[in-house]
Amino acid sequence: MLNYRPFVGKLGPWKAIFFLLFGASVAFAGVELDRLLQLAGQRYGDSGVARLNAWRDLLTETSNQPDTAKLRRVNDFFNRRIHFGDDSDIWGKRDYWATPLETLGRAQGDCEDFAIAKYVTLKLLGIPSDKMRLTYVKARIGGPQSSLVQAHMVLSYYPAPNDEPLVLDNLISDIRPASRRADLTTIFGFNAEGLWVGGVAPRAASPSQRLSKWQAVLTRMREEGID
Repeated sequence: MLNYRPFVGKLGPWKAIFFLLFGASVAFAGVELDRLLQLAGQRYGDSGVARLNAWRDLLTETSNQPDTAKLRRVNDFFNRRIHFGDDSDIWGKRDYWATPLETLGRAQGDCEDFAIAKYVTLKLLGIPSDKMRLTYVKARIGGPQSSLVQAHMVLSYYPAPNDEPLVLDNLISDIRPASRRADLTTIFGFNAEGLWVGGVAPRAASPSQRLSKWQAVLTRMREEGID
């Protein structure tokens, strides 16, 4: 059970929301919901707390549903609630990977932020990370005959190791098999276990060693209360 009493005196105006959120809370392994709420209030005010509350409700309502329902609910949640924006406009940086708290707090993110938030949420809901990959792709824009491409990130879900993945994408609302996403060309994918190029997992470095931004976002998530 979450111990919320030590925070009552510190939260001030957030106390009512805090009790509403955690009075009947369900504990999820790997997440300190009380710390996340406190940080949301400090950094993002009422609106940030409300979005974290909605995310907590998503976890609670979806925890016992089958994986297919979890995928659909999580994909819809972030695609509907988070507005796409460039890192330069949101964070004043050319390329910044946000934590789920940061993405929910500002209600904005780019493709990496959508994919990371979905990955983390599904992992908290019990989907093993080895079934998911954050996947860098080249996305063709402008129609089937277009030669214009841009770098993009999606979340790929593998029902079984050799199965065709399902693609969760902020560009479209529905989840489709990779074979129905002819507009996407995979460059590489990674998760907490490894990094894949062309479908093969290299033996050398872990993604945290190969991808400094991934390491940075994992560190910030742990500091915020998500492990």
